[in-house]
Amino acid sequence: MSSQQNAGIPLTHAPNGVGYKLLELPPELLALLESDDPPVLKLESSAASAVIKHGGQTWGLRQKNTSNALILLTPAAASSSSTSPSTTEESLDTGAPPGTTELKAISTIHESVELVLDTTGETAKPVARGKWHEKFARTR
Repeated sequence: MSSQQNAGIPLTHAPNGVGYKLLELPPELLALLESDDPPVLKLESSAASAVIKHGGQTWGLRQKNTSNALILLTPAAASSSSTSPSTTEESLDTGAPPGTTELKAISTIHESVELVLDTTGETAKPVARGKWHEKFARTR
């Protein structure tokens, strides 16, 4: 029998319905955006993909899929059956004492968007990866 008194941090699955995409920024663009005078970026469409432009630089947006999921968590006050439900969320009986913190998994992400610097001045074109991938990517 365990003598451990700490039951841990309750974790619940509570998707919020928001579609999240992670954007992987190149270091030089991140430095520009974190500067004291961040630039204005323009998002434009092209025949092959979307591009982000700033001055004379252009970055093509490319989707990257991963087999390792990234789970987005948010802290929340633990609910118990003795508390009344809030107007925005249902009260969940997690068994945690009132006033403790729990974590809610609000989204699971399997893909991200990376920015690739376009040095040729042409619009970034998708890389052909075979018929199955093209068919699969078309439905996303």
